[in-house]
Amino acid sequence: MVQKHHVAGYDAFVAFMKDFNANGGAINILFTGAKLDNGQSWCGDCVEAAPFIETAVNTSAPENSHFIYVDVGDRPTWKDMNNPFRKDTNTHLSVIPTMIRWKNPQRLEGEQCAKADLLELFFSEDD
Repeated sequence: MVQKHHVAGYDAFVAFMKDFNANGGAINILFTGAKLDNGQSWCGDCVEAAPFIETAVNTSAPENSHFIYVDVGDRPTWKDMNNPFRKDTNTHLSVIPTMIRWKNPQRLEGEQCAKADLLELFFSEDD
């Protein structure tokens, strides 16, 4: 079963990843906009991609893998060009949603995250 984790904000993300032990499993990370009071992200593209991503995680992600949901912040925080998620060489985000395989080249950005075939391929690729 895929282990799911949730982290909010850059500092929490850095701290989480510093001490994280995946025990050899792949680490897949979704960067998305923070949730509003209604439970949905302020980011329309993130809301659109969410059901496709959830289906792919539940059906295509390897059993021993980890899936980390990372909230990049509210809209003003994300839109700041000095947002640390944009500057960090490990994340180097330019759009959300973005899904990456930690320390590997696999990456889906924006509308790619709402395409079932690309999501299936993302999870089936070996490191």
